[in-house]
This record gives sequence, structure tokens and C-alpha cells, in this order.
Amino acid sequence: MNIHEYQAKELCRDFGINVADGELATSVDEAVQAAKRLGGSVWAVKAQIHAGGRGLGGGVKIAKSLDDVKKYAEQILGMTLVTAQTGPEGKLVKKVYIEKGCNIAKEYYLSFTFDRNSEKVGLIASASGGMSIEEVSHDNPELIKSLLIDQEIGLCDFHALEVASFLNFDKDLSLKFGNIVKSLYNLYTKTDANLVEINPLVLTAENDFMPLDAKMGFDDSALFRQPKIASMRDLDEEEPSEVEAKEHGLSYVKLDGNIGCMVNGAGLAMGTMDTINSVGGKPANFLDVGGGANPQTVAKAFEIILRDKNVKSIFVNIFGGIVRCDRIANGILEATKLTKVDIPVVVRLDGTNAKEAADILKGANIENIITVDGLESGARKAVELANA
Repeated sequence: MNIHEYQAKELCRDFGINVADGELATSVDEAVQAAKRLGGSVWAVKAQIHAGGRGLGGGVKIAKSLDDVKKYAEQILGMTLVTAQTGPEGKLVKKVYIEKGCNIAKEYYLSFTFDRNSEKVGLIASASGGMSIEEVSHDNPELIKSLLIDQEIGLCDFHALEVASFLNFDKDLSLKFGNIVKSLYNLYTKTDANLVEINPLVLTAENDFMPLDAKMGFDDSALFRQPKIASMRDLDEEEPSEVEAKEHGLSYVKLDGNIGCMVNGAGLAMGTMDTINSVGGKPANFLDVGGGANPQTVAKAFEIILRDKNVKSIFVNIFGGIVRCDRIANGILEATKLTKVDIPVVVRLDGTNAKEAADILKGANIENIITVDGLESGARKAVELANA
């Protein structure tokens, strides 16, 4: 689960990290009034969407007067903001964050994330703040410092000092930087985060560190014990079909291909998508119906897949272990009654009651349902029909 910048900064405050004063606004008038209350002569007007690259897309503006605040709020609110992370469809901006300006002396990058290879927490820092860390890693990897932290031991003073030394901080700045690092690590571990990224972390003219932007993501599976984090969820920023799928016990992720996938088990789903790619196709989604699938959940899965108008064929690939293949077959037929399925559906069912399932589908005699025996042959057929 991701949150907005203004929410991430609220969490920074909770963990003792100094951030610039700011207020959320959902209208132009609210934006101007927020700037008045904040005071000063410079404000940042920032689009609040769950995506990076907002500045390059025109979603972050620096206002030097209240008239500027009004002008930029009018431009940003209601715009469809397209960034490298939103895709070409972009995201509608419904709120802006008005933040008091600060005097920037230098920009740095600092983040904590989970390193899957080592199963440890990764601390990443760089003196090249305000830029894409991926670009820095590609073009100038020597400018990045990475450390791995064993969570059983936790963050130690030497971790922060090692990074501070890499960034050439003097004693005073090293102590201040160490406090920021410790606070962010506590935030990361105590909120079940999987990403805490500050980019840039600025050094102000007053010689203090301050997060100018903050991006945070959290483990969905831990939200039951993180009520404050759960309350920050913004469903407007999530794919509606993914939200609905979750409500029905389905795991669905929308992709940009044209072949719908319905599979049971995350591993088989990944293998199915890889096979589709290997034979020249592009999956339109990841959809795992899980082990407790019944005709109703299968029908709902079809309904969700078919909402994507890019889908030209559907590949159903089920291994009957916990879930019986005949249940899936009945679910497919149920879906054709509840939802207009007017595109080809390629079905591969193997495992428990696979023969009974094949008989059910053949007995229904539905022209656009095609049964196959193998994974690769099924993927090829789905690709062929999608491109017909």
C-alpha cells in the first residue's frame, strides 16, 4: 500500500523528523488560504498522486506570491498528470499540498527498503539527491552508498557514521544526519514499511536536514496491526478492479497486454505469463483465483477481466489440487450466463477432476470456449486468437 507525500511527512513528524510546514488543499481557494496561514514569501504547490516524477510532469510548482499559488493550483487541480510512473493514461489530480519554502544548500538521497536477496534491510544514500536513483545507479554507481542491516541486530551507530563519512559530513552534520537515519529506520520497522524514500533530503542554509519529498510503501499483509497506516489508504489512487478483486478474495493486477489470464496460485500465474510472453503475446493481467475458488468467484474473475477493453482473448490455466477442476468449469459456464463473454476463452485444466471438467465444457457446446491439454499450446492458441 502506498501513501501520499503529505501523509508520509505526517509520519516523519510522528517519528521526530523536522519537516517544512504544509497544508492539504482540494480547491484553489483552500490552496490560497493555506499559503496565507503558512506565511512566508515562497511556497511549493505539489500535486498529490501515488507516482514519482511529478515535477517533470508539471505537477510541482514554486510560487513566489499568493497570485502564483492561485495560478498554479488552478493549473494542477483537475489536471491529468502524466509521469514516467503513471503510464500514458496519467492520473487525475484531486488535491495539492501547499508547503512553505526553505533555503536549500544541498540535496541528498536517503532510503530504506527490503533487500530480497539478503532478506535484510537495505540502506541507500547518495549525494545526488533530487534525481532518479535508478539513473544515478546506471550512470554514476560510485555516487551511491548501500548497506545491509540485519533486523535481528538493528541499525547501529556505525551504519550511520559510515554513510555520513561517504557523504563527507563534518562532525556536527554527521550527528544530525545520524539522528535522521535512526528516526527513518524506526519509522521503517515500526510501521511495517517496505519502502521509506526521502528524495531529496535537503541540507538547508541553516545547516539542518529536512525531507523535501517523501515516498513510502507498506506491507498490505500487516495493515491489520497498523490502523493509522490503513486509515491513510486512498482508494481513488488504486485501480478499481484491483480493489474489487481483493474484496472477493481474488489477487488481480492490471497490466498493459491483450491476453487475460485466470490462474490458481501465484507461481503458476507467473509461469503462465512468462509462457505467454515467450510465444509472442502480452498478458493483460495477473489474476490468481486462489485455492478456494468456486463458480461465483470464477464468474467474478471473468467480469473483472472483461472490464479491460484491451483484452482480446482469455487464457484459463488451472491446476486442480485444492480447487477441483469441475468447479472451475462450472464457474466458466456460470460466467457466460452472468456476463457477456464475447471473446475467445482458451481453457487448460489439469489435476483433480480434470476429465469431468473437460466433459462439462464440451457438453455446454459454447463456440468461443476452446479446451487444450498443454500450457504452451494453450498460450499459443490464446495469442493466435488475440491477434486474429
